Amino acid sequence: MILPTLSVIVPCYNEEEVLPDTVKTFSSLLSRLISEGIVSPESYLCFVDDGSQDGTWNLIETYQKSSPFLRGIKLSRNFGHQNALLAGLFSIHADCAITIDADLQDDVNVIEEMIDRFAQGDEIVYGVRKKRETDSFFKRFTAESFYRLMRLFGCNFVYNHADFRLMSKRAIHALKDFSEINLFLRGMVPLLGFRSSAVYFDRIKRIKGSSKYPLRKMIHFAIEGITSFSIVPLKMITFFGFLVFLSSLGVGMWALISKLQGKTVQGWLSMFTMMSFMGGIQILSLGIIGEYIGKIYSEIKRRPRFIVEKNIGFSSTSLMEMLKR
Repeated sequence: MILPTLSVIVPCYNEEEVLPDTVKTFSSLLSRLISEGIVSPESYLCFVDDGSQDGTWNLIETYQKSSPFLRGIKLSRNFGHQNALLAGLFSIHADCAITIDADLQDDVNVIEEMIDRFAQGDEIVYGVRKKRETDSFFKRFTAESFYRLMRLFGCNFVYNHADFRLMSKRAIHALKDFSEINLFLRGMVPLLGFRSSAVYFDRIKRIKGSSKYPLRKMIHFAIEGITSFSIVPLKMITFFGFLVFLSSLGVGMWALISKLQGKTVQGWLSMFTMMSFMGGIQILSLGIIGEYIGKIYSEIKRRPRFIVEKNIGFSSTSLMEMLKR
């Protein structure tokens, strides 16, 4: 029986506080999987430093010297979580890869079940949260609203799934054909169409460090996802334009009838309300159109999605071949 080679890809951004626990947890897990004959001894951990400003990369270098299966990739600057995931995925030398965040909030114990699903023929296995009891009311409400909004806009992705997933080498190679700069992997991966399944887990609270997704980033991420995978907002502009047109006709008819009946038409309140409403709709519409034009602008420039500054644990030749797109 040929054991699958596993790559565990861990994107890191300013994770100095939690990284010692992360390395210990993942190293222990991988060591157990190897000793139990579940994965090949050639399996490894790959930490991707996404331009951290603290001592994250220094720790990765230190741990790599004493670990038999730890590798590291350092990006030249902060390219964002999604691009850091791609840097790790596109550098794999394994039969399958699991992406998981460094904060240890995802349950690593379901990784063995993911590998079992892969052995049964699943090319993609999603890690899905059972519930959101550890989240604050505000975060739970905004997250669930985001998922409902995405589905309303016709985006096909897995509910309560973030970026904790297993992908086969074939699925990762297929992902390379998606050349867009504006990345939303939660929507892109289901588009691959390979056989998939899901494993469910309870997410725990972060043990150390702080969340790298404050409200500002969450809003940006939501806008990125919606505008990357749906043109419904553009269609809504047409709908609102038609609605405003009908409202204007109604107000015009009311004013005309009032005039013919000899009634005094004050007009200022209705005029002010209509002008404010139309002005708001116009500004909102320009903003939505501008967001899509900005994405076209980014795509046309074709700038690299990430730049590798250095790597450890890889042979330079093989890594450059894997990163070539």
